[in-house]
Formats: sequence, structure tokens, C-alpha cells
Amino acid sequence: MTAVDDWERRLAEAGTLTPDTVDRIMQLHGDRGDKAIEAVSEKRVKEYRDFTVVVGRADEYVVEDDGCTCKDAEYNLDPDDPEQLCWHAIAVRIARAIDETDEHDMWYSDVREFL
Repeated sequence: MTAVDDWERRLAEAGTLTPDTVDRIMQLHGDRGDKAIEAVSEKRVKEYRDFTVVVGRADEYVVEDDGCTCKDAEYNLDPDDPEQLCWHAIAVRIARAIDETDEHDMWYSDVREFL
């Protein structure tokens, strides 16, 4: 079990962000963890029929299986290291663990056409 899996399990068991788990996320992920927690608290993790999307400051990012469409994931992170995640992927894990995704019963691919 990775450290990421551990904090995700702890969140799921608690059903909420606990101080201990927030500390653990911040220790492992630093600023990325802080941005992820902020995104979850602001309900910016959107679950569509086809994708999970995190609304960033300038764009929306599709997250699938810890992979993300952001530049940080593309250029700065080791895709073979399961503990290196962009803040969007961290936010998705947090939101799912505590059941805080914003559910949309529609296809993101249809919504994206209007943006």
C-alpha cells in the first residue's frame, strides 16, 4: 500500500477531512495537497458520466486513473511513481474518498463543446 492509498483509506473511513489526514496529505504533497483540499472544499471536483473533471483557475482538467491533462502531470511528475500526483488527481482522490464530488448526470464531452 502506498502512502497515497493510506491517506485515501483513512479519509474513506472517517468520511471527512480530519486534521491528521490533512497533515499527512500536506506532508506528502505540499502545495499540491493544499490546492487539492481547497478545490474539494470549493466543490470544484465534477463527476460526469464519462470523466471526472477538476475546475482550475484557468481551465478544466480531466483526471482518469490518477492521470491528468494538466502540464504539471505531463512535464513534472514521474508517471511510474504512484505517489507523484498533480493537485487535480489528489483532489479527485480526496473528493471520492469523502463523497464530495459534484455529480452531473451528463456527458462531459457534450458539455465541453459549449465551453
